[in-house]
Amino acid sequence: MGRVDVLDKVKSLVMLPDGIHVRTEDVARYFEVSTGAVRRLTDRHQEEFTENGMRVLRGAELRSFHSDMMSLWAGDGVESYPQAATQLRLYTRRTVLNVAMLLRDSDIARCVRTYLLDAEESLRTQYASLDHRVTRIESCLTGVGSALQELGPVLVRMSERLDSLDRKVEMTHQMVGAMSLRLTDVQQDVVRLDGRMDAFAGQLKDLRRRNGQRGQR
Repeated sequence: MGRVDVLDKVKSLVMLPDGIHVRTEDVARYFEVSTGAVRRLTDRHQEEFTENGMRVLRGAELRSFHSDMMSLWAGDGVESYPQAATQLRLYTRRTVLNVAMLLRDSDIARCVRTYLLDAEESLRTQYASLDHRVTRIESCLTGVGSALQELGPVLVRMSERLDSLDRKVEMTHQMVGAMSLRLTDVQQDVVRLDGRMDAFAGQLKDLRRRNGQRGQR
């Protein structure tokens, strides 16, 4: 009863100016039957139609509704609005669809029911396809779960090996740092040794010069 969209897909349903309701005459015109046929049908199933949105207006409620419709009708450029004398039955789209379910002598009603049956069959097919796809996904997830269980011990071993490798890399970094400090010390020793060698060369040069001066004497 929620598929009221099928009404306009089978045939255009002309609503009252409020866009919500239609009268008995409008329902009869839509299904191409007499207004008497629609009234007899709604009388036989009045409780069901009332539950699905049918209203019967009388008295002050009817006058108020007519006043509202006349103002909307005038806004659409129509001079006169047909008013009911003592009472007015109003149908919503849901109620009109309800009429289509129960009305026998109407080709339009049969078309609406066929359209609904086709839509239901299409929906069932989609659900079946979706159910099949979900089943396939579930079976794939089952395989993934077992594979993850098998991979668990392997991942643990790999994690342990990576931890060991991290420790070895850290030790290497420490050794390289120590070697760098040692090389710095060696460089300083070489600088000091170069200084001493320069001083020794200077002393040796002075000694040779002195020896040369003595030989001349």
